Amino acid sequence: MPPILDSRTKITECHISLKDKGIHINFSTSKLNVHSARGKPKTEDTVLKSKKNNIRYFTSSSTISAEQTNREVDKPKSKASSFVRSIFHGSPAAKEEAKQTHSKLLARGKYVHELQKHRIKPEYLEDYIKLVSEHYPRIANDQENFVHLCGSWQTEIGELDTFFHIWEYKGYSGYHDTQNRIKKDTHYQRFIKEIRPMILQRSNQICLEFAFWQTSPPKVYGGIYELRTYELKPGHLLEWESYWNRGLECRRQFCEPVGAWFSQLGALSYVHHMWQYPDLEKRKITREQAWQVDGWAETVYKTVRLVRTMETNILKPLDFSPLR
Repeated sequence: MPPILDSRTKITECHISLKDKGIHINFSTSKLNVHSARGKPKTEDTVLKSKKNNIRYFTSSSTISAEQTNREVDKPKSKASSFVRSIFHGSPAAKEEAKQTHSKLLARGKYVHELQKHRIKPEYLEDYIKLVSEHYPRIANDQENFVHLCGSWQTEIGELDTFFHIWEYKGYSGYHDTQNRIKKDTHYQRFIKEIRPMILQRSNQICLEFAFWQTSPPKVYGGIYELRTYELKPGHLLEWESYWNRGLECRRQFCEPVGAWFSQLGALSYVHHMWQYPDLEKRKITREQAWQVDGWAETVYKTVRLVRTMETNILKPLDFSPLR
């Protein structure tokens, strides 16, 4: 049983050792024999009062002076004491990092991305494609809007009759300015009126891109795209980013990473990342190759325990999509 420390206990030795990945701290203690001026033991701490600065000091010895106490207070703390404090209370660097938001720690910070998801009534698929093919490029190409269209895709495997659109705004101010402007546009008002009867369900998320995984600029790849979506357990986004930052290097040797984002508004604790492959067979080969690279198995092992749900959709880009 560990010793009980009170105001009359003096720590004479302190031994710190690291064993079996644990920390062991052993104290050697002795009781202070405190006497009053009359020689009788005192059980309470002696209260000293400095007449000079009117400060009271509580000590375990009647012989210590106020000046000595001041010197002890002003004495620089040793590296050993700093180490012990970091064990119990965390390092100063960790505390400082904890004060920062995830968006500051993880995000690239330059753009805000909107991930739109539209589930369409099957009988309206062709009409929907025709309608967005007309209006989405017009919105993206308007120089007065602060937005670019990253891409538009239709699901081939996964949630069928579903379309994904990813927009890139110039910050939150760009999102607000663009939304306020297009809502006043008569063409956009007509577009919304025509598209509403076609939609079974729609949703969106405002996301930020990870700093280590910049969204690909417009490019013609051909082939298929895979959008993987993970719902993380709340509070584990920093861990996920740390492992995937290293794991990405294992994967990008064999396939093209398109982008990765984490949700800020809408459904929270979601991470999305997108890949491009020539076809499904190449996807299979690529994923098998990644398992042969040192570090990939560790990435999977450490991230899978952070995930609550996950899904993947195989997508085909629409003809007007900048990424296709």
